[in-house]
Parts: sequence; C-alpha cells; structure tokens
Amino acid sequence: MEIDQNLVELLHRAAGSGEVVTEEPMSRHTTFRIGGPADYFVTPHTKEEIRQVIQLCKAESLPFAVLGNGSNLLVGDKGFRGVVIQLFKNFSDITIEEEDIYAQSGALLVRLANQAAKQGLTGLEFASGIPGTLGGAVVMNAGAYGGEMKDVILYSDVVTEEGEFLRLSREELELGYRTSVIQKKNYFVLGAALELKKGDPAAIRSVMEDLKEKRITKQPVEYPSAGSTFKRPEGYFAGKLIMDTGLRGFSVGGAQVSEKHCGFVINKGGATAKDVQLLIKEVADRVEERFGVRLEPEVKMLGEFE
Repeated sequence: MEIDQNLVELLHRAAGSGEVVTEEPMSRHTTFRIGGPADYFVTPHTKEEIRQVIQLCKAESLPFAVLGNGSNLLVGDKGFRGVVIQLFKNFSDITIEEEDIYAQSGALLVRLANQAAKQGLTGLEFASGIPGTLGGAVVMNAGAYGGEMKDVILYSDVVTEEGEFLRLSREELELGYRTSVIQKKNYFVLGAALELKKGDPAAIRSVMEDLKEKRITKQPVEYPSAGSTFKRPEGYFAGKLIMDTGLRGFSVGGAQVSEKHCGFVINKGGATAKDVQLLIKEVADRVEERFGVRLEPEVKMLGEFE
C-alpha cells in the first residue's frame, strides 16, 4: 500500500504528543518476533489522543488495531494494511493508594506485580510472570496458577469506537474464561483499578519466586512465543492432548511445538507467521482426529498472511 502523506499529517494532529511512523515492522512489537509492516504505527500518550486517533480511523474508514506489547498476537508476514495504535510504555503510569492500584493499560503485569510486592500488597502474584500488559489482561481476563484478573479488578476505564469514555465495574466487565464484555463490544481499555490486600512482603516475594522457578523450568521462556497457544478445552489440558498425540517437537519451518511444554508454539529461529499458522492448524487437526476435541487458538491473528 502506498503511504498517504495527508493521512500521516492527520494522524500527527490526532496523536498530538504521540509519535507516528510508517511501514513499521511488527516483528519489533510482538513477543513471537514475527510480523510484516504496519502501514501506520501510532503511540499516543493521553486518553484524549487515543480517542482522537480512533475517531480519525473511523471517519476515514481505516482498519485499525490496538495492542500493548504484542504478547498474545501473531501478525501476518505481509503486515497490516491500516493503523496500529500501541498502548505500551507511552501509556503505562501506575498509582498506588493504600490497598488499591490504578494503572494505565500499557503497564506490564510484571511491573505491576513487582510494584504491589514492594508495597506489601498481595493478590497479584499470579500475574508476575504473564508477559502482557494490563489492557490485554483485562480484555481476556488473563490468569495463571489459580489466579485471574476478575479476582482483583475493581473497574476498568474504556473508550468505545464512537469515542465515548466509560467506567465499567467488575460485574459490567462480564469476565469469563479468556473473555470479557470489552472483547464482545470492541471497547478499548484505557486503565483499570485493582483491589489488593495487605500482606507480608517476604511471603509475597517467596510466592513470586516460586512461580518464577516453575515458569523457567516448565515453560520455553528462552524462545520467542505468544505464551499458551491454545485455550484450555473443557475437561482437558491442551498441552497434554498435544503431547499424547505425539506432537512434542513437531515443527513447520521455524515454528515448533515446544519440547519443554507442548502447550506452547515457539519461534525456533526464522519462523514466519505462515509457519505458525500452518502448525497451529495441523496440531488442531491431529488432536481432533485422535481425541475428538477441537483445540481453539488463544493467540490472536492480525493482518495479511498471504
């Protein structure tokens, strides 16, 4: 796609203090380290700038996507024909008042958990190793090791596609297994308040260190990936189904089912988005053929794959 310089100027005006770049490789912005260029890549710094960029995209009928650090995302090799709005380091302030934390959507969960631990606040230990941002975690009700976002969230601030700012309570968020009203209604998370409890700092750190050890020994953290590749099918574990189908180490191009944990697809080196996409389909097909259970990807797909 040819870059429209008039559109670049409009995006600059809408983003205000934020940056606008063109033809930005998305491999720089996903934990898979895979993805072709986004035509326009915008990093707004305020909620008003975010709203203005979204409204501009709507007015110009431009496809757009909002992402954090791309930890649950596979971007196509041909990239994304539209605007990527990144809410990450540019939108990541954290405020702690007594037992409550408010953070903007770009704040990393690891950083949030560490800040909570420093203040002797317990409840967020489960999130200390999830490689995503708060925004993504709210959208999909992220969870690990027995905890999930709905256990700690008080409310979330969002903006709608029409540019309306809303504050949604825990109940209004309709948080379920890897789902929320935000996903269903295509809202965009601006921030969230979390309700924690006073705890013993040493005990909190101990739990976090224990979970860190489990991740290092059981998950392929040494390779680029998007975390758990498949949703957990009811009554089963995706990783065990894949392992029992004989697919440990199965690969397509540079993409591989992790030998360490079969629930992860990793970029072993030089993997393309097409490699990952084909591997995910082949794994799902073979598991279904063997066990009659269809695995559903947890990883989101964005952009052009062919």
